[in-house]
Amino acid sequence: MYQSNCESTAHPHYSVLLPSSILSASRCEFSDLTLQIEGNLPKDLQGHFFMVAPVGSVNSGGLPYPSGNSLLNGDGMIYRLDFNPPGQVQVTTKLVTPPDYYADLATRPGSEYAKFGFHNRGITRFSKTLGLRNQLNTAFLPMPFSPDAPQRLLVTYDAGRPYEIDPNTLETVTPVGANAEWEPEIEGIHYPFQPFLSTAHPVFDAHTGKMFTVNYGRSVRNFLYTIPLINEVQELPQELEEWIDAIAGFVNGELTRDLLHRFSHLFRQVTDEISQIIEDISGIELDNFVYLLRWDGQGNLERWKVVLPDGSPIKIKQTIHQIGMSQDYIVLMDTAFVTGIEQVLNNPLPNHKNLEAMLREISGRAANPDSVIYIIRRRDLEQSQLPALGGTEVKVTAQQLTIPMEAAHFLMDYDNPNGHITLHFSHICAWDVAEWIHKFDRSAYGTHPFLPEQVQGMETNPMDISRFGRYVIDAEPAELLQSQIIYETPYTWGTGLYAYLDRLPSGLPPSRLDHIYWSSLGLWPELMTKYTVQLYEDYKYRAIPLADLLDLAKERIPSCLLHVDTTVMKIADVYQAPVGTILNSPQFIPRQGAEGNLTDGYLMCTAFFENRNEFWLFDARNLRQGPICQLSHPDLNFGFTLHTTWLPTIGPREANYKIPAVADYNSLLSQRSNPQIKELFDQHVYPHFP
Repeated sequence: MYQSNCESTAHPHYSVLLPSSILSASRCEFSDLTLQIEGNLPKDLQGHFFMVAPVGSVNSGGLPYPSGNSLLNGDGMIYRLDFNPPGQVQVTTKLVTPPDYYADLATRPGSEYAKFGFHNRGITRFSKTLGLRNQLNTAFLPMPFSPDAPQRLLVTYDAGRPYEIDPNTLETVTPVGANAEWEPEIEGIHYPFQPFLSTAHPVFDAHTGKMFTVNYGRSVRNFLYTIPLINEVQELPQELEEWIDAIAGFVNGELTRDLLHRFSHLFRQVTDEISQIIEDISGIELDNFVYLLRWDGQGNLERWKVVLPDGSPIKIKQTIHQIGMSQDYIVLMDTAFVTGIEQVLNNPLPNHKNLEAMLREISGRAANPDSVIYIIRRRDLEQSQLPALGGTEVKVTAQQLTIPMEAAHFLMDYDNPNGHITLHFSHICAWDVAEWIHKFDRSAYGTHPFLPEQVQGMETNPMDISRFGRYVIDAEPAELLQSQIIYETPYTWGTGLYAYLDRLPSGLPPSRLDHIYWSSLGLWPELMTKYTVQLYEDYKYRAIPLADLLDLAKERIPSCLLHVDTTVMKIADVYQAPVGTILNSPQFIPRQGAEGNLTDGYLMCTAFFENRNEFWLFDARNLRQGPICQLSHPDLNFGFTLHTTWLPTIGPREANYKIPAVADYNSLLSQRSNPQIKELFDQHVYPHFP
């Protein structure tokens, strides 16, 4: 057990340099707002840069949340920077507004339908009557179905169907697939907004004009089964609340917290074993399923149930945050993005943080330290099921392989000569990016001090140095042929988001990803919690001793932009941000007239420092020289940003595909006995989707 050598103090002994701008976001929408330019805006900068970020809920008015909830929870705001005409940059912003957004809006506190309202549950937002919000705040997928038509664009979220938006107006247009074409996580509870688990990173094959994504569910151990019970807890009598809170306060005392932490390992082991016993006795699996979905942009979804070679279902323990695609294979991965009960239990009893802290100590678990991947042959995807039409379920077999060290993101070469696939990993070692700093979190430096209020809601530090991995795999037997792993301090601490040239001038993907750009968080003493230190103290792949990590964090490791040359697996170029600055959300933009060279372009990213946020532009061939241009506006406040994309041109959406909202939801509403819910949809949801 780690023990701090620091003296207990009333306040942390370090100054807080984490930029407040990364935790602050506005929900204001703008149209053609002209950005201020500092530096030289290149004349060959072209096209349109898209970014999405969570900006709080309909109740919060933006970020941060007063409750200290995770900044990853929030409606998605799309930001589009237009570089045409040359010499100026304009930004347009718009909230993503699926039907559940309007239901959330209509059920705010004080409204006629407030009893149906949604509440923040960690990184999710849930109503015990209406279901799960699809916040669509994570990533994009460009879809060039035809070279003669404007590209189509999806915006995505891990817990919901992807939605198509109009790249020109940024209007939310339609989900991909009707409700009936997706399998919900919870059977038998007929929420209007069903809890669908998918991937935030579907893939599109420009060679075939097909998009692939997944729809999956986990066993009874999944946190979603606990949510209705959690909501009922809110209605406990005040006296019982106070009694529970008093017990929790005693348990959270320093004398018992370490015992509770040790007990948590036994608690998790027992619950897992009980679940396994139920499976063994009954002879059935507990609601594990993974479906691979394929879509041509026009018709119904095609579906395959993915199973292991022995016919058993795949069991996803965390999430399928990202999938990969090559010419002949699809790769799924169980990613290090934990969404267990410890994430959902945000303020289960109002103002009773002692209980929340106790529940997290018992139920919290570290991310799986290994990456489990599943390889599917595309030539097996011939006969399919069309779930919209019913029919017989079709199975496809996946080969399983475990790669040491966890990851949330990976990329994949399109070429797979001789059935050999190449994967590029960012191993976020001893780090779960879904974990955030709570009000009750204590600093790792000392036994008593709570962390500064201004960092609540932010992600925590990684608990070991991140690593880049390149793996060559023989896909048919799923055997690892080659592996190269690199890391370097102070550059690879918390490597998260990536950028690369994802399409050639022809519109097709490059055959190999020889050059990839990454951003890193760095290390910050104000993001070092005692809870995460204890959670990862026994990390099996540790490269940096825990004591050294704590010392490095006190010294502050800067955020970076990195260029990795994957042909030789080395960091070819790096830019270290000034102290107190965080760089995020990189996007590669090819130069106008570039002929497909993987480094011939620019790297755009977000920059947060002090109380400012800006867009910084780098020469992709010379990161080390620093930003060549900085873009900002005093009215633009975008907070913590996520993934990005780039389109060379945009135009009005021309596709006819659209799921009618009334038909999509009425079958679910018919199973609800409360006529007020149907009234809510008729008056406040359907009018926005004629």
